[in-house]
Amino acid sequence: MRVPDGVRKSVNVLLCLAALVAIGWSGREIWQVWDGRRQIDAACAGLVPAGRVLALSPAGGRITHREADEGVIEIDRGLGAGSAQDCEIFSTEAGEKDGEETGGRWFFTGAVGVLPANRPLIADGPLEDLVDSFGGPTHPDQPLGGDIAGWVTESDVVVQLPCAEGRANGREVTALWARASLQNPGRRFTVGGQLSADDRDILAETAVITANNLAGRLGCTDRLPDPPDNVPALPEGPVPAARAEGTCAWYGKTGLARRSGFPDQVVESRTDDRLWDQRCGLVLSESRASALYLAEGSERRVSRPERPGRWFVSLHTYAGEEAKTLLLTSTDLREEPEPATPGRAGRSTEDPIWWASSVCDGKPQIHTMTVSLGYHSIMTPRMEQVFRAYVDDVKNRRHCTDLVFPESSTFDTP
Repeated sequence: MRVPDGVRKSVNVLLCLAALVAIGWSGREIWQVWDGRRQIDAACAGLVPAGRVLALSPAGGRITHREADEGVIEIDRGLGAGSAQDCEIFSTEAGEKDGEETGGRWFFTGAVGVLPANRPLIADGPLEDLVDSFGGPTHPDQPLGGDIAGWVTESDVVVQLPCAEGRANGREVTALWARASLQNPGRRFTVGGQLSADDRDILAETAVITANNLAGRLGCTDRLPDPPDNVPALPEGPVPAARAEGTCAWYGKTGLARRSGFPDQVVESRTDDRLWDQRCGLVLSESRASALYLAEGSERRVSRPERPGRWFVSLHTYAGEEAKTLLLTSTDLREEPEPATPGRAGRSTEDPIWWASSVCDGKPQIHTMTVSLGYHSIMTPRMEQVFRAYVDDVKNRRHCTDLVFPESSTFDTP
């Protein structure tokens, strides 16, 4: 059938208009991607892979970055003094999905730093939250694995890289680190309270590439390998001590969890001796804590533990540079935190925090034990065997030498 000329012309005009609209739309998309890359490169000094950031689930729409003294990486501005710097990226699509009518939402942070740092690391205090204080699931941080010293948390991935021959602003550095984070991802960008599998993998790639890019800028000789594929979701905790199989496996083997007063749950990670800080958390379940309070709390004038995980024992091992400047936190704000010095051991003069030291693979190690307030009033004399069992496990697993352990007298009184 012959199409009338008038109809054919109308159809051709419509097709041309549709093509122009498509070209305009694709041109807008291309411009947004180009501008998004430009914004990320400008904010992150070209260290953070822009394409990977744009692949994150909250990325979309117009991408902008924070324009302020903080929130932009400038390597020449103090990085050599051990200061951390970060870049903060916003997305209009993330804002829209979060219910914001205008503007963008801060959705990504890339951070970098070098060691030694200008700020010391602070050990756990006796008022920490090792588990969700509302009784919800806790997802303890886990090693990244893949021959990389790195951590995966509920919202980010952080990696560390030795930096032989590297210098930052004229200062020698021993190591560097990089972190890639989704900023408060919330329900819209999580699955069961955790990052999606794709976002975990992308953050791992982003952190590794950022660290390697920084290593190139600073003249470091080493580079990190590619991160493992399919970074697993974090396990749920706490779990019964009898099921411990990672950093708290030693505790399950001691049988202490079956004794009255001792923690019956653990919050742990997989073991990885590359890590600069690894923890085993021992927690009293609500029923165990309540039973101990009724049996011994009143005579010790201890307040009833009012929420899950309020009574705990937190055990850490800090390695390398972190062990050299570690301070014991103080609940008395008028007191200066005390140093936990390699080659020595002891107890905080203010709080129930003990430390031991050793040397593993030529690196100093500081091992700490923090007992929660209230719980320490009941259990301090029984905590020496817990701390010694923990330190012995780390010492044997990491083949440490030169162990120095606190005097037994430091456990005599709360």
